[in-house]
Amino acid sequence: MKRNNIGFFCLIFSICLSIQPACAQMVFIKSAKITFEKKVNIKEGLANNQWLSDEVKEKMGKYRTTNLEYSFNDSASIYRAKPKESLGDNAFFFSSDNTDELFTDFTKSNRVKRKSIMGDDFILKDSIPRLKWKIMHDLRKIAGYECRKAIATINDTVTVVAFYTDEILLKGGPEGFTGLPGMILGLAIPRYRTTWFATKVEAKNVPILNIAPPTKGKRTDTEKDFKKLFDLYTRYDDKKSPRKIEDVKKELYSLFL
Repeated sequence: MKRNNIGFFCLIFSICLSIQPACAQMVFIKSAKITFEKKVNIKEGLANNQWLSDEVKEKMGKYRTTNLEYSFNDSASIYRAKPKESLGDNAFFFSSDNTDELFTDFTKSNRVKRKSIMGDDFILKDSIPRLKWKIMHDLRKIAGYECRKAIATINDTVTVVAFYTDEILLKGGPEGFTGLPGMILGLAIPRYRTTWFATKVEAKNVPILNIAPPTKGKRTDTEKDFKKLFDLYTRYDDKKSPRKIEDVKKELYSLFL
């Protein structure tokens, strides 16, 4: 009887050893820094532009490229451009500091945005928008992670293609896109000729990051404060056909980096 017990425990032990390596690979990331490369196809966008010569278009190169950083812990994230980031691989664009950033609090379902408008920084508060995602079967490897494809629609007719990984638990992503069963590591909006793809995920030995919302900037909490921003933002609009505040808000909270 004892021999049978010993044999049984040895069998269980050997099974556990065989399972252990597979389990060890399933490490879910709760805190990390992700570098995204944003690429805008400027050559395609200016193809029908009559004001620029073909020679100037050729010198501009094909893409305008920027690198952005997305830092997160298990409940919040901050998304911003890297300092003194080059805006392209050609002389047509110049280097500059982009002070825009987006803080998202997933526990409270809200976000805080710092946006530069007419040379001034403004603090805008908003709730996390909800998108209706359709998850597809397509898979793609991005920055070492297996990602699944998903599709959504914004602004009624604009298609968004995303690739997310469930190895990163936070349901976040670049440019404020959220709501999938994991982190979005790839994003494409064909109509805007723009893509965002993760090039690096710094997850090893990264501590739980202390992430806070931006505070430096003019407040827009009250109706009076927002009216000042609205007047500044629409200063050069056609006064005969003024825009609605709701339409301006959509622009202010749209893609921003």
